[in-house]
Amino acid sequence: MLIYQFIGIIIGIVGIIISIVRFKDGKMSLGMLIVWIAIWILLIIFSLYPTATSLLSSITGIGRGLDIILIFGLIGSFYFIFKIYGMIENVEEEITQLTREIALNQGKNPNEKLDDEK
Repeated sequence: MLIYQFIGIIIGIVGIIISIVRFKDGKMSLGMLIVWIAIWILLIIFSLYPTATSLLSSITGIGRGLDIILIFGLIGSFYFIFKIYGMIENVEEEITQLTREIALNQGKNPNEKLDDEK
């Protein structure tokens, strides 16, 4: 077994443990837990059986096994960037609505101050 295989297995096991801990703490949804567990298991499988990528590349018609891992990694990265972008837009919208509500409430009751100002 080569060094990169050990490193891949260790990173996969640590990733699974961290994912489960984050799920138990309520910082990760069940759907994201399943996605991350699948990614870590694939990392462990490809580390244990590097020739599996060649089989996968021959099925998909992509030249080499490493190329298919890079292509899937790139596609996955774009997916996560898109998901993070959507989350940021939702947070911005919520902040805007909250700011408007606070401004309207202060406009109705100008004598009422926020808790921080008291």
